[in-house]
Amino acid sequence: MHLGKKTAFNYFLMGLKYSKFIISFFFLFLLISVGRSQEKKTFTISGYVKDASNGEYSIGANVYVKELLKGGNTNQYGFYSITVEQGKYHLIVSYIGYQNFEKEITLDKDLRINVELQPSAINAKEVEVTSEKSDKNVSSTTMGAVKLDMEEIKKLPAFMGEVDVLKTIQLLPGVKSSGDGNTGFYVRGGGPDQNLVLLDEAVVYNAAHLLGFFSVFNGDAVKSINLIKGGMPAQYGGRLASVLDISMKEGNNKEYRAEGGIGIISSRLTVQGPIKKDVSSFIVSARRTYLTELAKGFITIGNLKSDAAQGLKKSGLYFYDFNAKVNYRLSDKDRIFASGYFGRDVMNFGDPKADFKLGVSWGNGTGVLRWNHLFSNKLFMNVSGIFSDYKFLFGVNQSGFELKLFSGIRDWNAKVDFGYFPTIRHEVKFGANYIYHTFTPTSATAKQGETVFDLGGVKKQYAHDMAVYLSDDFDVTDKLKVHLGLRYSYFMQVGPFDRYIKDPFTGQNKDTIHYKKNQKVADYGGLEPRFNIRYSINSKSSVKASYTYNLQYIHLASLSAVTLPIDTWVPCTDIVKPQKGSQYSVGYFRNFLDNKYETSVEVYYKDFQNQIEYRDGSIPGNSVNDNTDKDFVFGKGQAYGVELFVKKRLGKFNGWVGYTLSYTKRTFKDLNQGKEFFAKYDRRHDASLVLSYDLSTKWTFSLIWVYGTGNAITIPTSYFVVDGNVTYDYSARNAYRMPAYHRMDLSATYTPDRSKKIEKRKIKLTKKYEAKGKDISTLQVPKRWAKNYESSWNFSIYNVYNRHNPYIIYFANEGSVTQGNLSISAKQIYLFGFLPSATWNFKF
Repeated sequence: MHLGKKTAFNYFLMGLKYSKFIISFFFLFLLISVGRSQEKKTFTISGYVKDASNGEYSIGANVYVKELLKGGNTNQYGFYSITVEQGKYHLIVSYIGYQNFEKEITLDKDLRINVELQPSAINAKEVEVTSEKSDKNVSSTTMGAVKLDMEEIKKLPAFMGEVDVLKTIQLLPGVKSSGDGNTGFYVRGGGPDQNLVLLDEAVVYNAAHLLGFFSVFNGDAVKSINLIKGGMPAQYGGRLASVLDISMKEGNNKEYRAEGGIGIISSRLTVQGPIKKDVSSFIVSARRTYLTELAKGFITIGNLKSDAAQGLKKSGLYFYDFNAKVNYRLSDKDRIFASGYFGRDVMNFGDPKADFKLGVSWGNGTGVLRWNHLFSNKLFMNVSGIFSDYKFLFGVNQSGFELKLFSGIRDWNAKVDFGYFPTIRHEVKFGANYIYHTFTPTSATAKQGETVFDLGGVKKQYAHDMAVYLSDDFDVTDKLKVHLGLRYSYFMQVGPFDRYIKDPFTGQNKDTIHYKKNQKVADYGGLEPRFNIRYSINSKSSVKASYTYNLQYIHLASLSAVTLPIDTWVPCTDIVKPQKGSQYSVGYFRNFLDNKYETSVEVYYKDFQNQIEYRDGSIPGNSVNDNTDKDFVFGKGQAYGVELFVKKRLGKFNGWVGYTLSYTKRTFKDLNQGKEFFAKYDRRHDASLVLSYDLSTKWTFSLIWVYGTGNAITIPTSYFVVDGNVTYDYSARNAYRMPAYHRMDLSATYTPDRSKKIEKRKIKLTKKYEAKGKDISTLQVPKRWAKNYESSWNFSIYNVYNRHNPYIIYFANEGSVTQGNLSISAKQIYLFGFLPSATWNFKF
């Protein structure tokens, strides 16, 4: 069967026509904004803010006019623009850990002021620095948004010595962990596929290494981390739950630097420096684990002969990854950036006696090319070309029989984003995005010698994904601030694609619909409004509310309770509809003691439609030589809860306390007899305590304690014997709980004071000069002494009180039916008990 011809481009244009009124609204809005700005004579101050020590652009630096107490923040590329009336002012620029910049200006024309901030000589936590606007917690319209500092993350206890971005965000209220050995995270009742994870704008589809023990983000290459749990701005889309936006460092354009670390199971190295000083720079960073190599070495040294030992010598489990980025300033108006990431996990096992080999590999690859351009002091543009790829490969070979399983997703993405600053009260953003998806749902090939089995081969699915958006963050009055956003998205699955038609009685294929290249299979689209509002009660407190509506066109099909490499990304089809999500939230925000303490209470409610689960009884590979979506069932859900957060920002002793009370429920017609059930990631209580104390310039101590209600599970409640075989009756879906999860981690970081050591060397050298009768004025200190060399030791203990938190609970039969002593008992597997580690870190 064949369908009539219709190109993807025609349907793409059909989607665009629905966004005409958005464009019309945009131009009307611009006219109103420009009209307001011209009512009185105004001029614009604009420029870039960067670190004077390395040339890195500062993201989110606070820039404001002192006399008006109004301003804004630098964007992702360090650019700012402020338009105010003619007059004399003081321009203030501040950022955490840096000295404030202040300049008196006479504003009778447009000014370009580029600022280089000097790092503070005093520990930034010991002084009052108006970083990122110290009252931003209460003054901004953002809700459920958290920015994390990489240097502070590095002080926290690290699992096996590896600093982990994803494990850190799981310590925040509203963000739930999957448990030990997994970096998957759940935000406000959403699944792991409902989180948009970005690295320099490129989507990362699997953010885990070593089956979830580590994340793919190398802390030495990371510049900024921004998590958005609610009130998602209009420039983000395609996911329902959250955005984790991570930016890589650009590279030091002042001098060459290197840093790294050597730990128990892995090492890392980062090198950066100028290509052309103050104009262009680079950074490259790499990591590699070697736990398996160490084990093999011990086997060789010990001359171990057991089958298990010899099997381990033929096996391996490791990961490696590589980050690189270059940038070049073409002019004061133009900059280009190129960045990339490549990482792979490899697991293999071999048994020569059984002629058996097993190999599994998975990983991400990204590439991003960006161009920044300033059209004027008020209009900033960024154009990006983005490539993203995720692959999973499973292969087994025994006695000449070879089986391979494939899955993955590849994106080609083009996007343009504009920032427009018409007045000091408005910050307008608008842009467009287009993605071409290539999906490889689970496919298989098999052969025995020269005989090839027909399993359908590697099957791919294709889709177009586009969006346009417009948003404005504006001050209505001094007390009332509003963020309005509107996004239109459109998705279309296209051929080549085969839809298999099943006989309802035999379950066999009775017909096939063939879609040719670029023929439409199915299309969807819709408006996605976003709304945030903040009302300031006074300078120390405010009330905020937000509403977001999102559409999600790609989905992660998972059979397990945790995120695994075998999970498959699939598109919307004529059967699979877009996931839809609405989130309502309201919160009270209050700062204390000159903004040293931040507190907040947020209440949220989320409604989900078209949620996806596997049908009961489905297993990986069922879709071989068939359509993947035949095993899916669809339902709806809801999530609601309250989040409490208290954070101490300044001082030697700082950290935060977070608590979440939440409910996450699902209803599927084809699951649990159509009755409502708790989602597998429902967590009633979730609490975290994070503390850090700077004892001196040499020693820093940190503590983490976490608690969470046990995961929801389905268990056998009774059994009966038929013909000598044990058959189970199971509880309602997710009707029981694992034991509660809790643990404590500790760490100590020792940083030697090298200045005293250098001073002792100078005294010793001076005495040598005096002993030899040399003129001390001719004394020259070796240049290598003056180099900025630093090193530190990090000592961590994971799970201090050796809590055996369950990873898997299974049920085992003991005794026998024939002897009449059959019993069934629950068994628990845990991963990590008391686990110490040490890492040596260095910079030079």
